[in-house]
Amino acid sequence: MKWVVPIGDMKIAQSPDQLVTDALGSCLCLTVYDPISGVGGLLHAMLPLSKINLKKAQSNPFMFVDTGIPTLFAQLSAQENVTSQDKWVVKAAGCGNPMGPKEVFKIGERNYRVLCESLVTEGIRLAAEAVGGTASRTICLDLANGQTIVSSNGAERVL
Repeated sequence: MKWVVPIGDMKIAQSPDQLVTDALGSCLCLTVYDPISGVGGLLHAMLPLSKINLKKAQSNPFMFVDTGIPTLFAQLSAQENVTSQDKWVVKAAGCGNPMGPKEVFKIGERNYRVLCESLVTEGIRLAAEAVGGTASRTICLDLANGQTIVSSNGAERVL
């Protein structure tokens, strides 16, 4: 089954399902795959820091990078048969600048910075990334084989 993950959300599924998100510009997409159990998750976080709206972060932690990442990791760890974090394959995409160099708020850059800080805190390294630039991306985590596929401007590649 193919599950679509909208902006500000996260889903966890297992093989042979697919998790897909699109319209990825400055947002962060983080895919996490446990190759032992075939379980994985996809986060599509919109903004870097939850402190801009703590009430919103409580009701939807996946809207923010700083609350979405630890919540994704905690929920994935709680799944049956999922191995420890050191076995997970973690990949990132997005964090771009779709408005070009004149974009004032630098949301993509800030999302990437908070991602890196969160991964250091969690003790996790990225296996791969497709970040930056101005092009929109669609991301698919195929839980049947663990591949993260990035589609952009009519081209598709495995991350």
